[in-house]
Amino acid sequence: MTTTLPHRVDNLTDLIDGVRTAVAAHADWADTAQLVAEQLRAHLPGPDVLTAEQRLDSGSHTLHVEPDGSFSIVALVWLPGRITRIHDHVTWCVLGVIHGVEQEELFDADLNLLCRNENQVGDVSGFAPPGDIHRVRNDSETTAITIHIYGTDVTRIGSSARRYYD
Repeated sequence: MTTTLPHRVDNLTDLIDGVRTAVAAHADWADTAQLVAEQLRAHLPGPDVLTAEQRLDSGSHTLHVEPDGSFSIVALVWLPGRITRIHDHVTWCVLGVIHGVEQEELFDADLNLLCRNENQVGDVSGFAPPGDIHRVRNDSETTAITIHIYGTDVTRIGSSARRYYD
């Protein structure tokens, strides 16, 4: 399920302004991801960016889409046991954990496991293609919530994933 929350933008004003500034630097994708990650670290919202009802609903909740399509901010709710397929992305991506724990596995181009990360509340990371092949899961017994910022209008393209791997 995907929802859009235009009434919550006022809670994200500093983050949105910071991301605009980072994107306006016109750096390459890897540098842009790091600039945006700095902004997310500085302005990471709390779980109340979603309503209590939305925090119970596994799925994606669009919080903001920049009018020119240069970035989107999405909250993802990870119920216990939720896992993605191994995938890469169409653009740079930055994520921050605002509730619970997110497990991430990073892979090389041959799908060899490079590392496993256990991302805790407050952890922020950013990456850009190539080198963005990963799988995300919630192995805990509690819900996890993450904020993702993508360098595109995900509502227009439907997903940030470029390819899925077996």
